[in-house]
Amino acid sequence: MFKKQSMKTSVLKGAAMIVFAGAMTITTGCGGQQQQGPQGGAPAYATMVLTPTNSALETTYPALIKGKTDIAIRPQVTGFITKVHVDEGQQVRKGQTLFTLDQVQFNAAVEQAQAAVNAAKTAVATAQLTANSKRELLNKNIISNYEYQLADNQLQTAKAQLAQSEAALTTARKNLAFTVVTAPSDGVVGRIPNREGSLASPTSAEPLTTVSDNSEVYAYFSLTEKDLLEMSDNGQRSIKSAIDSMPAVKLRLADGSIYPIEGKVATVSGVIDNSTGAASVRALFNNPSGILRSGATGNIVMPRDEENVIVIPQKATFELQDKKFVFVVNDSNIVRSTPITIAPVNDGKNYVVTSGLKAGDRIAIEGVGTSVRDGMTITPTDPNAAAAQTAPEGRPN
Repeated sequence: MFKKQSMKTSVLKGAAMIVFAGAMTITTGCGGQQQQGPQGGAPAYATMVLTPTNSALETTYPALIKGKTDIAIRPQVTGFITKVHVDEGQQVRKGQTLFTLDQVQFNAAVEQAQAAVNAAKTAVATAQLTANSKRELLNKNIISNYEYQLADNQLQTAKAQLAQSEAALTTARKNLAFTVVTAPSDGVVGRIPNREGSLASPTSAEPLTTVSDNSEVYAYFSLTEKDLLEMSDNGQRSIKSAIDSMPAVKLRLADGSIYPIEGKVATVSGVIDNSTGAASVRALFNNPSGILRSGATGNIVMPRDEENVIVIPQKATFELQDKKFVFVVNDSNIVRSTPITIAPVNDGKNYVVTSGLKAGDRIAIEGVGTSVRDGMTITPTDPNAAAAQTAPEGRPN
């Protein structure tokens, strides 16, 4: 009995070992990244030989879009809105009527001022007749010079009152004209918070609307002090010269698409904000279709082209104590960790190496940070060949 149980136990153990070995084989074949070298030798990893190439990297900066002119429309007199002539988002021309305010009181003021002018003109005419008569009497020595001077003074006073009345009439007419609010420039009407019946005043916190000239737009973004120093070659040339030599920039819209018209950096603020350590930069974009609207956001895409540089994939690097490292593969296929320095600009996938590597070096681009270790021996493979072999394996096993 004891022998039969021992035989059964041995058989079960053997079956379990076979099943376990088969599972390990399936797991390694389907999901294992590490590949065995030929005849069970050193593990195989993809490598690449470095050659100088041209780099076309891009740097992005968050940007706020504003119209070339964003004019807040405020009335110059106080009155109730009687008519809104435009709608939000409407394209308007310079001088086009936007709002009309209640004109009753302003018409009355004009009529009152006109009446005052008429009365002043009558007073001037009367004083002129009196002064002329007094002059004739003075010439005949019938009255004294003092009496004539009194008549002439009354004439000058009447003329002054006429001038004052005419000025009041001009002001009244101007105030009446201010009840018709017009567009100061071509542009697009913004939000209209107040409608007919609302009281409009020059001192209101909120404007009647905003007219934005979007034929050209400004994209505002920020550059750090370090960026400015790099632009000016650490002060070897002026910011203006650096701006003039900058390439055209692109604008990435909120949906991720690129605006079809390139822009140009126009100005850099002369003041660095102490709270952010950055200076405001303005790029100008033509906007003939009007798709860009004031208040929209996007990203300025600034190209940075370099020639004859070493470019490596970011996945080929690992970080240790704030330093970047790669695994260089020597002629004996032994990997050695090597520190490198990289350019501050990258595209999120590659690094431009400024020191630590040279043309002809071979680096590991697979298993970095996971299975490759300093000093181990590997079997280098061509990443393109490895990709071609694994491509058909996309079907489930």
